[in-house]
Amino acid sequence: MADLAATVESLCHTILAQDDGHKRRIIAIAGPPGAGKSTIAEALAVALNRQLSDHPAEVVPMDGFHYDNAVLDTLGLRARKGSPETFDADGFLTLLRRLRTEEGDIATPVFDRAIDLARGSARIVRAAQRLLVVEGNYLLLNRPVWRDLNPLFDLTVFLKPSFETIEARLIQRWLDYGFDAEAARQKAQGNDLPNAQTVLTESCPADIVLQD
Repeated sequence: MADLAATVESLCHTILAQDDGHKRRIIAIAGPPGAGKSTIAEALAVALNRQLSDHPAEVVPMDGFHYDNAVLDTLGLRARKGSPETFDADGFLTLLRRLRTEEGDIATPVFDRAIDLARGSARIVRAAQRLLVVEGNYLLLNRPVWRDLNPLFDLTVFLKPSFETIEARLIQRWLDYGFDAEAARQKAQGNDLPNAQTVLTESCPADIVLQD
């Protein structure tokens, strides 16, 4: 994102204008892999908590619902990890419905990139946390189960960098994990970029679109 601070400030203004101080609101940050969703989501939660004395914001990542690698091996989907079919979409939908309707503390899973696996109950959404910033690739995907997420969101934001920017970021991500240049390019082009194309072409319209 060209100006992260300005983007976050603008989103904060929009969210706070709708906040009544009581009702839980769920803000979706969607977009292709490499778009910067995690960066914006974390910065947005920090900014909201800085402005509100009761610190009501928390990030809820979709990536905690990756199927375990052993499950993907059984399904023959390990090479497609990160595509829509490699997530427990029903489980994620159930979590969001709980976050929308239940009043107590709720545990959520978190994906650990260092071990390439999700850790269950790794984060707690407290009952008092009423501004939830949900981030993930497929939050607006117009496919069965995924499309049922949309009515649960109070505000939807779609990050839309150029395809060239996405490719460069994804290759750099694999380089940062220690892959050589050719292997990093193959990893990005073989799986990540097809997933990015799915997000760009099959997502429902968002309330706010941020282009980079």
